[in-house]
Amino acid sequence: MPSSNTDIRQATMRNHTATHLLHAGLREVLGKHVKQAGSLVAPNHLRFDFSHFTAVADEELQDIEDLINKEVLRNRKIEVIENVPIDVAVNEYHAMALFGEKYGDKVRVIQIGDFSTELCGGTHTSATGEIGLIKVLKEGSVSSGVRRIEAVTGEGSLRHFRKDHELENVVAALAGHAEADGPAAALKLGSSTRRTLRSSASCANCDQARMKSASSSVASTTDKIKEVKGIESPRAPASTISTARKCARWSISCAIKSVPESWFSALRPTAESLSSLASPKILTSRVQAGKVIAQVAQRVGGKGGGRPGHGRSRRRQTGGTGRRAQRCVQRRGVDGLGAGVR
Repeated sequence: MPSSNTDIRQATMRNHTATHLLHAGLREVLGKHVKQAGSLVAPNHLRFDFSHFTAVADEELQDIEDLINKEVLRNRKIEVIENVPIDVAVNEYHAMALFGEKYGDKVRVIQIGDFSTELCGGTHTSATGEIGLIKVLKEGSVSSGVRRIEAVTGEGSLRHFRKDHELENVVAALAGHAEADGPAAALKLGSSTRRTLRSSASCANCDQARMKSASSSVASTTDKIKEVKGIESPRAPASTISTARKCARWSISCAIKSVPESWFSALRPTAESLSSLASPKILTSRVQAGKVIAQVAQRVGGKGGGRPGHGRSRRRQTGGTGRRAQRCVQRRGVDGLGAGVR
């Protein structure tokens, strides 16, 4: 904000001259039907009301802003012509006279090159370059057929651009897209990122629920352990693994660490597959789950294999094969499958 009387006067002059440029720019872009319907010239901003039948599009506002700032950059001299007969001002200078305004026989003409000529008794800058920059802030409706534009110039424009730059940095940082071309683009990218994160979070919640369910199922089997040839084998229900996704097997593996020496299998009849897990304590000593599953799959007409800690198979036969495979793993896995047991 201007601090001294001189600063206030100069800021007001900038806004007043900018109002004349804005009026001419509106007529150039929107049409000659545009007429001034009121205005406010203050040190910190300007307000201009004008006749127009619809809202001004963003593209039109940008065109107007570009046009009037070109006149600012040209640094045109402001011509002040005193004591001009009213008929000469209107007919020869083609000065804009406000409808309903009362003028005397002699008037004062403010001329900005060939861009703007108006009747005006107010104070102005010496040249358009003194305005610095004109920044349109907003446009809206005042009443039926009357629109309003608010704008800033000089130091007000500088403050506005600084705020815009800060906002752009904040939005880009929040959206995680510092390379975005402006706040709008950053917000658009950020919305896409947020949707992706929400989707990922939803999947993660589902996975966590499955992991918790699988872990609970494993824990509930520890009291149903059957010892086969010195190795404790919990009889886990088929749903233990069938309800868990691949990512949930880590949770199951962690859960069976609490069993001193165990390996267990789970059948997924609907997917025609079989899986087994072996606890870390016996992987290097006696049981390799992948080899056990390979032997079981062969006995029920399928193929399988895997790592020492986890084996999988797909079976080709249906019918009672699932139950036979389950019994084979749980009852004969240690006793009769030499490839998987040392």
